[in-house]
Amino acid sequence: MKAYIFDLDGTLLDSMDVWHKVDIDFLNKRGISVPSDYAEVICSMTFDEAAAYTIRRFELSDSVESLKQEWNDMAAYAYGHTVQLKPYAKEYLLALRDRGIKLAVATSLFSSLLKLALNNHGIYDYFEVICTTEEAGHGKSRPDVFLMTAQKLGVLPCDCLVFEDILAAVKSAKSAGMSVCGVYDKSSHADWEQIKELADYSITDFKNAPM
Repeated sequence: MKAYIFDLDGTLLDSMDVWHKVDIDFLNKRGISVPSDYAEVICSMTFDEAAAYTIRRFELSDSVESLKQEWNDMAAYAYGHTVQLKPYAKEYLLALRDRGIKLAVATSLFSSLLKLALNNHGIYDYFEVICTTEEAGHGKSRPDVFLMTAQKLGVLPCDCLVFEDILAAVKSAKSAGMSVCGVYDKSSHADWEQIKELADYSITDFKNAPM
């Protein structure tokens, strides 16, 4: 493989609890309890899609932009200070970089938040390319962000290994002709067996990730 493409939330970053807390605090502030299916429904959406869906589902008066800004403000401190990398992630990235493998990020995370998190751990400059679903125009239920990332790296999809923790994203990357390594995260535990079946590799941490 010539290029390794990484998701952030739930894959490189142990951050899904941040969004669970944001969901709870945001909806509770409006007198709404978080439905059991809410996180699963929005997990592969772009920020714009998730905001529009949230407004529609709960009949909120917020605009998409104001809702996104509120989410961003609620999460900013955590991404800049408390969100940790998954075990052995930094060591793995260093080893790949030493081998001359192209590294990239393909994420649904807001640009401002991803910069906070990656800079906090000193790894922002490890990546040649960073693409977001906002830039691609679609969430990870479609392969657009993965194909855009490969194009920007100057490699073919078949030369890419994608690291993902979400089933819908695993399916999309595979549909783009890419190899996939499923990364375990407790937030997607219910889909883990399916992820393992579909992915070319599966890991619970980066200590024994494919080289």
